[in-house]
Amino acid sequence: SAIGGADVTQIVEGRERFPVNLRYPAAYRSSPEALRVLPLVTADGADITLGDVAEVYTEAGPPAIKSENARLQGWTYVDIEHRDLAGYVEEAKRVVAEQVELPPGYSIAWSGQYEYMVRASERLAVIVPVTLAIIVLLLWMNFRSVIDVGLILFTVPFALVGGVLLIWRLGYDLSVAMGVGFIALAGVAVEIGVLMVAYLNSALREARAVAGPERRPDLLAVVREGAGRRLRPILMTSISTIAGLIPIMIGSGVGSEVMQRIAAPMVGGMVSTLVLTLLVLPSAWVLVQRVRLYGVRPGGSGGSSW
Repeated sequence: SAIGGADVTQIVEGRERFPVNLRYPAAYRSSPEALRVLPLVTADGADITLGDVAEVYTEAGPPAIKSENARLQGWTYVDIEHRDLAGYVEEAKRVVAEQVELPPGYSIAWSGQYEYMVRASERLAVIVPVTLAIIVLLLWMNFRSVIDVGLILFTVPFALVGGVLLIWRLGYDLSVAMGVGFIALAGVAVEIGVLMVAYLNSALREARAVAGPERRPDLLAVVREGAGRRLRPILMTSISTIAGLIPIMIGSGVGSEVMQRIAAPMVGGMVSTLVLTLLVLPSAWVLVQRVRLYGVRPGGSGGSSW
């Protein structure tokens, strides 16, 4: 009490209350040496010092005692650099399990950002399949064709390839922010695929109406017509999206790291989606239509529609 102090009374000033703390002056308690020479008087009246009856020393200890769920806690803080959080924690768990033997009553919990990431991953594991299922249902309600829905969904893996390549090139580690970016990328990629397939089907219906029931429309001409109509809108959508995200990619400051990991999958994915939508998707559509309309499979007899 003489060192740490003890409240002996209060000062009242209106509605305010101030405690009065009584303890030794700073000169008598500022160091272990000063504490050792503090005078004491025994019951027999002898004068001795605190150092005669106690060992006075300085030792580092916990700044506070923390508890959770009625159990005492001790925290070990870890800063991770140039390493993904989940991979580090999984490796740390394995090493601790192999090399640390906990006494009875002790346990280890991994918290902080890792705990938040695990919770977010569990939610994404439910949200992503549900989102894809809703997308498939909406596409089916609009096109009423499994083939058209499959062609549109074909844009998603191509978009993911571009996003993954850019993330790998930038050296980013996987995180929840990237998961959000990939979800947004999937939505934009499906939207672009819908535009292309819808206009290709529209051009095919127009060509069949002009050619009549007795003639086969030229699928290559149909592709040039339908894809040509959508060339400028698709380019505008992709380029405007990339241009809008470039300032985020090159920016700096508070929150920029999180935003960059959301934007990176979309920037890389939009580039690969653009290539897919303008080159691969029309070619795949031609092959599918040859099988659907004429029963001509790749490698079969040719014709102008091939």
